[in-house]
Amino acid sequence: MILIALDLISKGYRAICGLDEAGRGALAGPVVAAAVIFPTNLILHDAHRLSGIRDSKLLTPRQREDQYGRIMETALAVGVGMTSPSTIDTHNILESTRLAMQQAVGRLVQPPDFLLVDALALPAIPIPQRGIIHGDRLCVVIAAASIIAKVTRDRLMCQYHDEFPRYGFGQHKGYPTAAHLERIRALGPCQIHRRTFRGVRTEPAHHGNGGGESSRGVS
Repeated sequence: MILIALDLISKGYRAICGLDEAGRGALAGPVVAAAVIFPTNLILHDAHRLSGIRDSKLLTPRQREDQYGRIMETALAVGVGMTSPSTIDTHNILESTRLAMQQAVGRLVQPPDFLLVDALALPAIPIPQRGIIHGDRLCVVIAAASIIAKVTRDRLMCQYHDEFPRYGFGQHKGYPTAAHLERIRALGPCQIHRRTFRGVRTEPAHHGNGGGESSRGVS
């Protein structure tokens, strides 16, 4: 998990940033991206402190929360960006993911000198970079970014559950589960649904704002 970072350090890079996202496949809510930079000395001399950091999809919710805390304590810099459902509908999910990643990089207090990105290229960012397929399973800094993005998004979707309780966002986090699709069929979409996504666009909105619940969207 640290070999890619070690190779870049050996080539002179010192602020290696991992980037990943959460929520690309959801029907509701934002796509959230995170950028993480670990101190070079931590990677070189205390890599055991990064044990347990792996692809967020391989961790339980409790493990993700625990690792989130460890990453926030040990990282040199963390940045988070997100794009709203309306932006996703306007620009498509791929470009919206790139926009969220650009935001995340822009919010780092330490400028990165190399980007390691899960699967994608970010041509709008003039920083040396490498897109790695399954990077969240192969590279510790990308895995760390996947955890920050996932926990941040899950927490936000739980807040939306309080606003739109009949959709069950606290359970499925906006992903296309059978229960979620049934709720869309019964209630129509609410303000945080992605109207251009299959499973949302094919269903008529029976109640203008999801049955009279809060009308606040994602900023």
